[in-house]
Amino acid sequence: MIILVGGEKGGTGKTTLSTNLSAMRANAGKDVLLVDTDQQSSAAYWCGTRDENKIQPRISCVQYFGKGFVGQIKDLSRRYDDVFIDAGGRDSTELRDSFLISDLVVIPLSPSQYDIWTLSRMHDLVEKSTGFNQELRVLIVINRASSNPAIKESADAKKALEEFGHLILSKAVIKDRIAFRKGVPNGLGVTEQTPIDEKAVSELAVLYSEIFP
Repeated sequence: MIILVGGEKGGTGKTTLSTNLSAMRANAGKDVLLVDTDQQSSAAYWCGTRDENKIQPRISCVQYFGKGFVGQIKDLSRRYDDVFIDAGGRDSTELRDSFLISDLVVIPLSPSQYDIWTLSRMHDLVEKSTGFNQELRVLIVINRASSNPAIKESADAKKALEEFGHLILSKAVIKDRIAFRKGVPNGLGVTEQTPIDEKAVSELAVLYSEIFP
């Protein structure tokens, strides 16, 4: 299965989700490849740190940019159970090509007006992509939401999604928790940390179950 975690807006937590989902899938016994298409190389650094610390299970990682992307990813997908593509927060060739070959696209959306404004462009890209990739599924996941129940930004984001028919809202709402940053220096996912943040793990589990029912 090829899963793209991407979108046009930066700072929505794409790498956080792609690394954590990769770790969860690897711990489920699957052979996982993480493809980093972001020039900042954050996912690749995470994987490198994981290797340096000899964290098991190992997660393979490659960086790929430019020409031949579609053919390369298709070839790699035959060698792994699951391929996660971490696409940078901008409109790039790699992002658009990933829409054409992915089984599922996960688009993190921070509950802010700036992110909501990008939804129409993402909707247009999905509409164009489904002409070539008719089996494509798209999940919008509210990520980095405030843990303060008095802040209603998540509800506003959900309401904004109602007008975009091709964009399915995930049941998961991922809160902005320190646990998602705590394990990064050691190449760990949230589910691999000690002590475990049960709330963070529970939120991720909802998203994981939608991707791998």
